[in-house]
Amino acid sequence: MIATVIQNKNHEEILRLLDDPWIELAEIRLDLCKLSDKEIEDIFSNTDTPLIATCRSAPCPPASPNGRSRSDKLSDEECEGSASSLSLQNKPCSGGLSDEECERLLNIAIVSGAHYADLDISAPEGFSRRFRKLCREYGTEIIRSYHNYDYTPSLEELQSIRARCYRFGADIAKIVTTAGGPEDIAVLEALYREDGRKLIAFAMGEQARSTRLSCLKSGAPFTYASLSEGLETAAGQYSFEEMHRLVYGDFRGFWRVGDLEMPASKSFAQRAIIAAALADGRSHLYQYTSCEDSEAAIRVAKALGAHIHLDGSTLIIDGAGAAQTALSELNVGESGLLARICIPLMAVLNIRPVIIDGKKTLLRRPLKGVQDIMASFGVPIRSDKIPLSLTPPLIAGNAEISGKDGSQLISGLMMALPLCDKNSTLYVSEPKSIPYMFITEDILKKFGVRIKSEMEGDEKFIEEMDWSACSQIAFTIKGGQDYKAADLEIEGDWSAAANFLVAGAIFGKAEVRGLFAKSLQADISIVDILVEAGAVLSELDGAVCVSKAPLEAFETDLGNAPDLFPICSVLAAFCDGRSLLCGVNRLRSKESDRAAAIMEMLEGLGIEAAIEEDTLFIDGQTLTKRLVNGNLLKGGLFRTHHDHRMAMALKIASMGAEKPIELDDPGCVAKSFPGFWEMFDY
Repeated sequence: MIATVIQNKNHEEILRLLDDPWIELAEIRLDLCKLSDKEIEDIFSNTDTPLIATCRSAPCPPASPNGRSRSDKLSDEECEGSASSLSLQNKPCSGGLSDEECERLLNIAIVSGAHYADLDISAPEGFSRRFRKLCREYGTEIIRSYHNYDYTPSLEELQSIRARCYRFGADIAKIVTTAGGPEDIAVLEALYREDGRKLIAFAMGEQARSTRLSCLKSGAPFTYASLSEGLETAAGQYSFEEMHRLVYGDFRGFWRVGDLEMPASKSFAQRAIIAAALADGRSHLYQYTSCEDSEAAIRVAKALGAHIHLDGSTLIIDGAGAAQTALSELNVGESGLLARICIPLMAVLNIRPVIIDGKKTLLRRPLKGVQDIMASFGVPIRSDKIPLSLTPPLIAGNAEISGKDGSQLISGLMMALPLCDKNSTLYVSEPKSIPYMFITEDILKKFGVRIKSEMEGDEKFIEEMDWSACSQIAFTIKGGQDYKAADLEIEGDWSAAANFLVAGAIFGKAEVRGLFAKSLQADISIVDILVEAGAVLSELDGAVCVSKAPLEAFETDLGNAPDLFPICSVLAAFCDGRSLLCGVNRLRSKESDRAAAIMEMLEGLGIEAAIEEDTLFIDGQTLTKRLVNGNLLKGGLFRTHHDHRMAMALKIASMGAEKPIELDDPGCVAKSFPGFWEMFDY
């Protein structure tokens, strides 16, 4: 990425500059811009552009003709807080602000939301200590910088300086020297060969101009450019326009879009449609949007006796009150969730054996655990695949069941058991996709059905409420309950939003609406994943906004959110370093063998990846590094495996490919998001 240096600008001018969609990252020189405290707060708190807060405290001292030789070493005391080091480092020119004033201005920027804050390693020890503490408290990444306006020290000395930067709190070490010739440039390049931590190292002077670009090739998270010609902060600095041309050339993958309204969550919609069909009375489901899986739920609801019509975006359902049925067959379309909900429901409602049928990918997906779990309630099932036949009735009672194969059948039992005469308790061990069980509980509560739940886990679960550390959930279900009609708004879909948010984090900016910030949807975890990867996220006027930033490798457990695997794999491909995605075993029986499909996708894109046991390892590079090294993703024809999640992830990947990516079945997105292509090209 390119950090545009902004100096000698007032408040209004800076805000106008930050509205420029091509400025992806900016350094605000607080010592060189005349800004009030309130204006600093406004700038750093009201922009989606990641900002670097920089304030140099001392004016440039004169060069020392008898300066220290390259082989001399600096002590820790000289590198931090010692005035004797200033003539050696020749700190960049500033407005002559005191250390106290610089600290005050940086504090305002950090508290107001600065993404990065830059402090020279010569800062007084007390200032440095307080700076580090405040940055950690507010989540601001620390840049500790060293500047030498006289010469380039030896590799040994620069290695020592780099180590001190990290020791003094740096997330990013910034080393800037003055190059006298090719040998000095070689010294700076050698700095990148040993330490894997984040480093920005380049040289000043016309002879070393190329180092401001080559540092990106070596792995620097970003480089610096002046706002325009004539506003350089040091000799040899490219203007933003020049640097943009050198880095991005004719790249067309930039993507900036706002005000995208997310479709309804099919996880919520399907559960609510079936619950409304079981209720006695009229229910209104607001903000409904159609997709194949939700339409399949409507057909099932009608088969159960409900009357349904759509008024604009409101689904009006006159329920049948959980009346008995005598169906010989029930078709659930391609929806695995609907199949697993209907299996226990039909064992309660239907008065004779019934076949649960479906279509497309559902016909080849094994329904793991269904036979054993349903046998615990006296329901024999003769197959572990659709179509399957079952024989009522479902017998209420207490049962210990495994949740290792997912939550969907458990959700079906949660919907069916309240209709039985007797009480039941489900003891779910090894629970997976836990959030979806609580979505079911939440929907049932809205329709007047009460279920008590109690989670158990180890110390990590107790202290952090980390659902991945939950070992058992007990659901206590009272029998003889009735569903009551309800009016509710269907949440927007975080699964759909994840694609747009990842695209914005890699390629520009995105703003999506219709999402509930406190949602129980598992895929809301994409927010935490993007934050860990370094993207800039904010909530503004009800919209979730994400902006491009230097992305780094992340680790995440997707055992409770397996639908995020395809898009998180693409995200990892554009994060510098090795990312770890745990929970692979959940992928074997999705719309495709999603683990195999993801590996096929990554291999075809030219991304190094491997699966070991339950973890997917992906070696990635930032978009900028891929561009300057000519290492964009590969294009060509890709198989979607008729999997809507794979198709959407491949579309995001195509934006960073060297040639177009074609899909064998782009229409498969209709399963969850028929408007995806139109919205993406909005």
